[in-house]
Amino acid sequence: MYPVLFKIGWFEAHSYGLLLMGSFLAGIYLGVWRAKKTHVDPNQIIDISIILIISGIVGSRGLYVLFHLEEFRGQWLNVINPFQSDGSIGIAGLTVLGGIILSIFNSIIYLRYKKIPLLPIFNIMAPSLALGFVFTRIGCYLHGCCYGTPASIGWSVVFPANSPAGFQYPGQQLHPAQIYASFAGAINFTLLILSEKITFFKDKTFFSFLILYGISRFIVDIFRYYEESMVILNISGQSYSLNQGISILLVVGGAVGIYIFSKKPEQIRNK
Repeated sequence: MYPVLFKIGWFEAHSYGLLLMGSFLAGIYLGVWRAKKTHVDPNQIIDISIILIISGIVGSRGLYVLFHLEEFRGQWLNVINPFQSDGSIGIAGLTVLGGIILSIFNSIIYLRYKKIPLLPIFNIMAPSLALGFVFTRIGCYLHGCCYGTPASIGWSVVFPANSPAGFQYPGQQLHPAQIYASFAGAINFTLLILSEKITFFKDKTFFSFLILYGISRFIVDIFRYYEESMVILNISGQSYSLNQGISILLVVGGAVGIYIFSKKPEQIRNK
């Protein structure tokens, strides 16, 4: 585990932050490249990328805070202040699905305001989102957050005591849920690119992303630790998180989108 990759004086380069930045840059580069291939103005991709980045961070933080209010009670400035009251630097605590939801919502508003067709832009950016999870989840692993539950398998890991995972499960072997999520992101990215060569899935890349991410996130979260505040259902000893509930909605939304746009004429796709 390497939460800090290097340090120069007071400055610390955190692995999660660098990999998050790397995911943004890789996603923008890929989006611009795909835009040029499909004769879409690359400036539109850069503009929407700014919306996605800001919305992703705000939405992820907002959903985390909403379900961890006790953590911030009496010190609400910690919600947005990178200089935390305990002396640490950075904003720890993000729930990615909150960022995805807010990003989609704000992107729709922006594109409608600019009178830019929604689906072509969403289709271009969908693989960038999948690729981003490959990088960010490795950052989670190096930081020791978003960890799994106890496991006795050949590839289980023991995190240091000074990490979030080690604090919760000191000296215990855990599922490397972060690696599962990163691997799932790589598979989703590959499937999205390949699906564009199949006639039925042509112009439905975004909806395919919703289905693939929803399914993979639901499965990965079976092996991931969640606080009680994030658990919404418990059946026969198996807990199901808020994120899994949202994942199901993403799958349903993606399936409905594919069905609708399989029935609609071509001009509807460009609205």
